Amino acid sequence: MSGNRAIGAAGKDAEVQRLNKVCFLLAIMFLACLAASPLGAGDTLRQDVPLPVAIEADSIAYDGDGDVFHATGKVRITFSGGDLKADAVTLYRGTNQVFAVGHVLLRNDQDLLEGEKVSFNTVSRTGTVDEGKMFIARNHLYVRGEKIEKKSEATYRLENGTVTTCDGDDPDWRLAGKEVELTVDGYGTLKHGRFLARDLPVLYLPYLIFPAKTTRQTGLLFPRFSYSRDKNGLDVEIPFYWAVSDSADATFFQRYLEKRGFKEGVEFRYAAGADSFGVFYGDFINDRKRVTEGVGTMSRDWQDDRNRWSYYLNHETTFADGFSLRSDIRRVSDRWYFKDFSSFNYYLDHYSPSGEGRFSRVSFLGDESLGSLDSTVRLTKDWSLYNLTALARYTDDFSSPDNNGTLQKYPEATLTGFRQPLFGSPFQLEFTAGYDRFFRQEGQKGHLGEISPTLFLPLKLGSYARVTPQAGFRGDVWERSDSVTDTGDKQGDREIFALGTTLSTEMHRIFDVQGAEVEKIRHGIRPELTYTFIPDASQDHAPDFLERIPAQHSLTYGVTNTLLARMRAKDGKVRYREMMRFKIGQTYDILEGRRDVAGAGKDNRPFRDVDLELDLAPLPYLSLSARNKFDVNSGNWRQSNYDLTLSDHRGDSASVGYRYTRDTLEEINLSLKAVLTSSLGATYLLKQNQFDRRTVESTYGVQYRKQCWNVELNVSDREDDRAVMVVFSLYGMGK
Repeated sequence: MSGNRAIGAAGKDAEVQRLNKVCFLLAIMFLACLAASPLGAGDTLRQDVPLPVAIEADSIAYDGDGDVFHATGKVRITFSGGDLKADAVTLYRGTNQVFAVGHVLLRNDQDLLEGEKVSFNTVSRTGTVDEGKMFIARNHLYVRGEKIEKKSEATYRLENGTVTTCDGDDPDWRLAGKEVELTVDGYGTLKHGRFLARDLPVLYLPYLIFPAKTTRQTGLLFPRFSYSRDKNGLDVEIPFYWAVSDSADATFFQRYLEKRGFKEGVEFRYAAGADSFGVFYGDFINDRKRVTEGVGTMSRDWQDDRNRWSYYLNHETTFADGFSLRSDIRRVSDRWYFKDFSSFNYYLDHYSPSGEGRFSRVSFLGDESLGSLDSTVRLTKDWSLYNLTALARYTDDFSSPDNNGTLQKYPEATLTGFRQPLFGSPFQLEFTAGYDRFFRQEGQKGHLGEISPTLFLPLKLGSYARVTPQAGFRGDVWERSDSVTDTGDKQGDREIFALGTTLSTEMHRIFDVQGAEVEKIRHGIRPELTYTFIPDASQDHAPDFLERIPAQHSLTYGVTNTLLARMRAKDGKVRYREMMRFKIGQTYDILEGRRDVAGAGKDNRPFRDVDLELDLAPLPYLSLSARNKFDVNSGNWRQSNYDLTLSDHRGDSASVGYRYTRDTLEEINLSLKAVLTSSLGATYLLKQNQFDRRTVESTYGVQYRKQCWNVELNVSDREDDRAVMVVFSLYGMGK
């Protein structure tokens, strides 16, 4: 191209555009060189500070004297970790300060900020914005303010600002205040504020601290409010959380019960390593409530203040593979504790039926139905064919007037040998051997040693049946250490022999159904016949802590039916579901059948109860469980227990449980949950004692859920109290 080529009037605009592009490319190259080159001796910025690497704009001008870039028209500045867009931008390269005006959009990592005027430092990530709004991704927080100041990497200050976790331009709720300070992954403070439902002010908040955290942070947790008419009155709890270290934390529970006083509680959790962890909880209250009542054979007349407490310690350490220590210490001051505090307590809140959660391992249901409480410390060592367990157990029996007569067991040591071939022969051997020390304040106590080997000889009868004869022996040696005067021996031994045979077979057939989900169904039938003989042994002078083993000469027969479905999911993976298990069995007592009834006036009744077990799950949303006993001699059911659960993909569910024990118990437990709309749900709970014709509990609940909040109302009527609880949850804030 010739440098002397004349530029006509028509080509001037094109030439200007070409020069702008050249300047733009030179600016990019200049900035890239600055970013890639070490700084000179006179530069004040550190080498490791990230610098802007690109500016895009319709027009860019550079002022060398002030080391300033001026960019206008669709400006975009890209820096480490984010970018900025605006109508016009002034960049001071020496201080890394950016001034932007007009439709400013700033992205810093995943956070977004919008406003009309923005001052921002690309290195310190601090600045201010006028009439701005911001989205903080880590907490899902939307922030607006007349002025937003980013004071540090994670701290913001708002003037006449609002905070919410709701999506959309018209949020369901907002916290609004004249001055708001917010620390991401920490807490926010609100001064001269209001809680707004849409645009309606609901609550005036002169000062408020609210959580804005996603990791463990020391501070106040959301309070809990409830009211019960008879037990507690107004009930307020304010927890304080302390992040002690990376491996420990604590929660302090400050609770005021209007009718009882102040209850102080603390939970301490720790993890000394991947193989050692635990939790301690304890509470105390000087209970001032006056109570006079009787429940069954138990009664109380409390007319004075009473110190009441509970504590719980769960600890587990794994020393090596198969070698571990676990403690579960559970104590309460009195047998009425769980009855009085059943509406809300730590144990119910951390209940885990399996007891396997690392920090939620309360395996007992801490309410008024609890009849006893065990504390244990267990040391176990496992080998491939053996197990050694050392155990200490203490039991609180809530059904007795005091615990002096309750039999305690500590220590207990048990060695178990699992079934294994005996010296390479067809015989198999399993055994248990142990030592127990029994203790109590009142009654017999002492020491007990036991050994119990059993020999098996599995044999196949052709291809379809298996017979397993077995012979066992149990030897016990005891010594009493009490001073109780009775007819029992202070020391002695007992030997019991047991013989038996089990005959079983199994037949099955596979049905190739090729359904939409179920490919095949396996139907299995397993009949089983067991003969048992235990001769009568002298046990009249044995201590009462030795378990009595009666003479037995019986034949037990049963049949188990199973339906196992092979299913293929949409992702192609195969899984199995047991659709049905039905077992029926009965024992024929040969001793009873041979008993001489001449002149006794009673017939022989050798046939014992028929046991029926049913587990039915033909569909993913339907399950039925039954455990029944039928008395063939009277023609009546001795026990009937049913649990039926129905559910659907929306979340609706219905569960009913029926418990019946002849002359003792009959109760119905009903639980209903309905998803009325995508936002509205309802629950109903009924516990009814049909035996005494009284309602133990009925609870009605309504839940309303939105994207960023939900509210739940529960009204419970119990035999001794009425309680109303409203739970209001703000997404990301607590409840």
